[in-house]
Amino acid sequence: MPWKYAIAHICKTHAIAYIDLIYGKTYGVERVSMDQITRTPKQLGTVLQRYRKAAGFSQEAIAARIHLRQATISALENSANNARLGTLFDTLAALDLELVVRPRTKGSTKEIEEIF
Repeated sequence: MPWKYAIAHICKTHAIAYIDLIYGKTYGVERVSMDQITRTPKQLGTVLQRYRKAAGFSQEAIAARIHLRQATISALENSANNARLGTLFDTLAALDLELVVRPRTKGSTKEIEEIF
């Protein structure tokens, strides 16, 4: 009855993937962090780049997912100053991220910049 061992292994693998997902890992890739505070376009670009790299994607791969040029993703990561909202939300979706709006924390922009 070797098939019973195969089924047990598949169940164990799915259980581990589920636990990883719940506790902040994605398919063996450590997530960057649960929350990233950004107050400037530059900080936002850095966070997007960090998540993209942690997920193992190139700029070209993300651009292909959302039907844009690699240069657009590069510009977004280097400073999201002139990014369109649609491009930002498409990029967030391609990285399996979402935008959360909440009251501002008391830390200064300079203190947050030091994190980056």
